Amino acid sequence: MLKGLGGMADMAKMMKAAQDMQGKMAQLQDDLKSITVTGESGAGLVKATATAKGELTALDIDPSIFNSDDKEVVEDLILAAIKDAQVKADARAKEEMGKLTEAMGLPRDMNLPF
Repeated sequence: MLKGLGGMADMAKMMKAAQDMQGKMAQLQDDLKSITVTGESGAGLVKATATAKGELTALDIDPSIFNSDDKEVVEDLILAAIKDAQVKADARAKEEMGKLTEAMGLPRDMNLPF
């Protein structure tokens, strides 16, 4: 008669583990807002800083490129630095997510729905 209760206890443990995981993932999402990466182009003439969430927070342009008559070169350097920052932000977010999933005994590259 009480055999079914063991399964309910296991289900409760699984639900608790899922809630804990969801809480840790939410905390990580918050933490990613404070991690910054910097992308560069033109040998460091243009630097773009972004959070690990991908939000651009700063753009640093060496004044020497403003002497250029080629506006398109400057625009390309800015775009390249921003794209580099976005790639680095994505990589850092995946790295941090991997650390968390691995600490929970899950595969490092597991894509979680939250």
